Amino acid sequence: MLKPVTTDIEALKILDERLRWLSAWTIHHANHIRASDDGLKVGGHQASCASMTAIMAALYFHALGANDRVAVKPHAGPVLHAIHYLLGSQSREALENFRGFGGAQSYPSRTKDSIPVDFSTGSVGLGVAITLFASLVQDYLTAHGWLEDKDRGRFVALIGDAELDEGNIYEAIIEGAKHDVRNLWWIVDYNRQSLDATSADRMFERFDEIFRSCGWRVVELRYGKRLRAALDKQPALERWFEGLSNAGLSALHYQSGGAWRKRIEADLGKKAATFLKEHDDAALAWLFMDLGGHCMETLIEAFDRADDDVPTLFIAWTIKGFGLPFAGHKDNHAGLMNPTQMTALRELMGVREGHEWEPLEGIGDNVRPGVEAAIERSRVAREKRSRSFGAVPIPAIPAPSGDEQSTQAAFGRILLDLSKVGGELADRIVTTSPDVTVSTNLGAWVNQRGLFRRDELPDVFARAKIASAQKWGANNKGQHVELGIAESNLFLLLAAAGLSGDLFGTRLFPIGTLYDPFIARGLDALNYACYQDARFLLVATPSGITLGPEGGAHQSINPPLIALGQPGLRHYEPAFADELAAMMEQAFRLIDHPAGESTYLRLSTRNVRQIERTDDGWRDGALAGGYWLREPGAGAEAAIAAMGAVMPEALAAWKELSEDVPGLGLLAITSPDLLHRGWTAAQAARWQGERAPSHIETLLSRLSPRAGLVTLADAAPASLSWLGGVLGQRVAALGVEKFGQTGSLAELYAAYRLDGSAIVEGVAEVLLQNG
Repeated sequence: MLKPVTTDIEALKILDERLRWLSAWTIHHANHIRASDDGLKVGGHQASCASMTAIMAALYFHALGANDRVAVKPHAGPVLHAIHYLLGSQSREALENFRGFGGAQSYPSRTKDSIPVDFSTGSVGLGVAITLFASLVQDYLTAHGWLEDKDRGRFVALIGDAELDEGNIYEAIIEGAKHDVRNLWWIVDYNRQSLDATSADRMFERFDEIFRSCGWRVVELRYGKRLRAALDKQPALERWFEGLSNAGLSALHYQSGGAWRKRIEADLGKKAATFLKEHDDAALAWLFMDLGGHCMETLIEAFDRADDDVPTLFIAWTIKGFGLPFAGHKDNHAGLMNPTQMTALRELMGVREGHEWEPLEGIGDNVRPGVEAAIERSRVAREKRSRSFGAVPIPAIPAPSGDEQSTQAAFGRILLDLSKVGGELADRIVTTSPDVTVSTNLGAWVNQRGLFRRDELPDVFARAKIASAQKWGANNKGQHVELGIAESNLFLLLAAAGLSGDLFGTRLFPIGTLYDPFIARGLDALNYACYQDARFLLVATPSGITLGPEGGAHQSINPPLIALGQPGLRHYEPAFADELAAMMEQAFRLIDHPAGESTYLRLSTRNVRQIERTDDGWRDGALAGGYWLREPGAGAEAAIAAMGAVMPEALAAWKELSEDVPGLGLLAITSPDLLHRGWTAAQAARWQGERAPSHIETLLSRLSPRAGLVTLADAAPASLSWLGGVLGQRVAALGVEKFGQTGSLAELYAAYRLDGSAIVEGVAEVLLQNG
């Protein structure tokens, strides 16, 4: 009979076992019990869960406070679901449908899971780094008076040791050192096994050096209490144990007690004779399994000692598959216990057949009250937090005046005007850029609003009265966070700031700028931010080969195609300043709207003569993705569809051709992304009985069904060539399909077929095809 629970430690040990059982059973049920229509393996990671259960039990039922937020390593998702099952906030139905449609997700998801998930994880490394930037956002809100000290918390990342190969983690800690981040715990599940192989030996020493150099405290949890006590009595055995390779240690854990005895006898001989006599094979296996990441006393002591704001890396030694039949085997990453093995585990844990889903099954009545009390004391959120929107009034944003403007310059002037006028929106804007603040026209905003630093940093040049256009003093009221050249950090900071309303109850309006071609360098982090439904404004400029003298690698080709396929991100590409002003106003509304999303503005450095408007009739169409800049005649046989910086060429060609091509129209495309979404949505709706045409269908229906389209974009021609598929009209697609080079605009536009001659040829092509 079990002894009554007398300490929290004993209760936590029992909860560790319950989490190991429930996570393993959830995966087993999905693969071996639930009916399968297609016969495909459902999958799951029983071994990766088993190595984390003690760590997560210690965290969730002891160490975490009400305001702490956690990024759970992707493959430990079933453990998180098991925790919330014990807390009463996860349903049995969701667990039974693990990895099924509408059930518990494979990896923790803020938007798809029904339980509280602080940060989605899945693409390894990103869930780790976002906690650092969330901590920075917490400091920003506190400094600006929007978050009280009592509402602050710690940010915890649970890390698979193989994740530490991800470079974005080191980019993040370097940035964190610059900003003196705090209130971070990163806990490494150091089981020394990745998907394909055993980890390289002694890497934890390198991690120690890297993190310490960036101001972190490093705590190695290598031994549990029992193993530590045994090794203290056997110095030679400790030296031997510490000399084992990662592969050798994993193999011994899998082979169990007899293998330990044989190896120790071979390596130490008489030095270990007394020790081996005192332990039978089972005792040897049990002793050497007592690593720090599985020892509840060791974990609790370490977490309690780190109760301050110093960023801390815990390296918790564990066994992958701890307590399961394939513990330590190098192939156990995606391994699944078969029914016979699962039955043996069920019997070992005292779980009655048919009672596998009982939350506290196998726990005797004499110890149950203590376990229930430990569950009840957990301070983590048990229900999903409600999302708050619509709290910040968005004023009308006027377009800056000027006969000729670039959209990049207009962006800077709009922000400058907002900073001067002030108001709640301006105060809640936080800008950031990876060392391209000036060259993306954020400089004037920063002059007005300042750099953010927790500690004041004076502008040395200004104090010395050295002339400079940039007056960048830094203090805790500044509204611009300057980053180093690491686009992954940019998108992770935008993600964290874009979740401020959800995480902290205070809406921020994050704006990030970068060079358009370098979106691809942080694309995984951008996708990650959108997957969490973080809300922000991304301004990418300059774009295309229009940035002539800069040449190849700075000239973007495919970002519109990226945006076309990116959920949660609306792409706008304005040609004129008034379009840009309307789009920025809309972007701010989308940030603070329940059905909103993030926005990507693709801007240009090219000065363009502005269009004279007689009314605002163009505005709704521009925000919907396109409008007729020059109306087509009824049943027109051709039209030009152009986007962004090449609009002057389109206008000139339209003027040249309109006398010879009656009714020629000029369609201003402001968002191929929105047009495409609307088109496919309308197609789907028609199968549900709805007949309303999409916006692009309505626009193109002004033309003859036999009409031809010439599409023009300073981007991959596929960005617009799909327009021909809407109503079956012929298309001549003009755009950039090769890497750019240096040159004047006239030279480049002629070489890459973006000039007037190419447009004229395109119109002739579609008209000849119609003939």
